[in-house]
Amino acid sequence: MKYVDGFVAAVPTANRETYIKHASEAAEIFKELGALSVVECWGDEVPDGKVTSFPMAVQCKPDETVVFAWITWPSKEVHDEGMKKMMEDPRMQPDVNPMPFDGKRMIFGGFVPVLNV
Repeated sequence: MKYVDGFVAAVPTANRETYIKHASEAAEIFKELGALSVVECWGDEVPDGKVTSFPMAVQCKPDETVVFAWITWPSKEVHDEGMKKMMEDPRMQPDVNPMPFDGKRMIFGGFVPVLNV
């Protein structure tokens, strides 16, 4: 069964092109490490909530945009090995390739698909 990583982050709107470049470079590495696909989405219609919302979850500031992304893997085992290698990859080390957003406010998780139509 496939496995999916999901991510939501608040990215400074002024960093849009830098974010896309960073995400593109990371996507290439994820694919080298076994990912089937990487999808990055720039927020277009992401309303503030009263109880909960994407902007609230990542403490989005007025000058930031919510980004929603996911990576599909062929299995949890390939995911686990790929993510381990990704964290060790010299191309993705923060001193070489810093994230163009506050990674402390990013939310993420791994998911087992239960429906895909």
